[in-house]
Amino acid sequence: MESNGASVQYNRWSEDNITLQEPQSRSRLLGIYNRVFTGRLVIMFKIAASLTVMVVMYIAGYITGFYVHQCG
Repeated sequence: MESNGASVQYNRWSEDNITLQEPQSRSRLLGIYNRVFTGRLVIMFKIAASLTVMVVMYIAGYITGFYVHQCG
């Protein structure tokens, strides 16, 4: 039971139909973000920093335990 007078066509979304224009300052900020917070060098730095923090915590715990359990 379709009406003959009304016909509606729906366009599907495609990558060709979508064009987003972003300001130049925003794309510059995204470029800086991508350079600073992503990449192989940053991942290596994060791993090195994590290992350094764990070693410092281990040493601090060892020294604290030594002085706490020291029988005078």
